[in-house]
Amino acid sequence: MQNEYSRFQTKNAEIIALVVEPQKNVKAVSDRYHYPYPVLSDADHAVSSAYGIYNLLNDKRATPSIFIVDEDGFITWTYVGQHANDRPSVQKILDQL
Repeated sequence: MQNEYSRFQTKNAEIIALVVEPQKNVKAVSDRYHYPYPVLSDADHAVSSAYGIYNLLNDKRATPSIFIVDEDGFITWTYVGQHANDRPSVQKILDQL
């Protein structure tokens, strides 16, 4: 999604990535992968657990997922991967906006 970020911006949408890293490592992760959008720490799995995507694949990790949240804070679309590399296409996500 790094290369497609501008397409989200033209739709007035923001991407926020969560990483299972301590806060002190977030900048290094963001720099390493060249994320142009905000990256937040979920080292304790609080967010992924709250969204019901932690350890779904019995791997002690957050399952790759996309949540579209509207201006009022309501989730309007969700995609939860079936395996570690299962992610929707950028176009599929954009179509939901």
